[in-house]
Amino acid sequence: MAEEKTDKPNFFSIVLSTMAAAFGVQSKRNQERDFNGGNIYHYIVAGILFTIVFIVTVTLIVRSVLQANGL
Repeated sequence: MAEEKTDKPNFFSIVLSTMAAAFGVQSKRNQERDFNGGNIYHYIVAGILFTIVFIVTVTLIVRSVLQANGL
């Protein structure tokens, strides 16, 4: 009986998959790997952290631009 090898994503793969999903460019192969071998909680945490970092980054950029223009 042949066992199906599950390709478990590592930390870097989870980060890349989260970023790709956020921008809507996730490949079908990576999506299948994430659904079959990944832990849902890792992706939930990665998604929350990505969202927080994204919001903080946009806020800092906006404040910097407004300050540079004297507003």
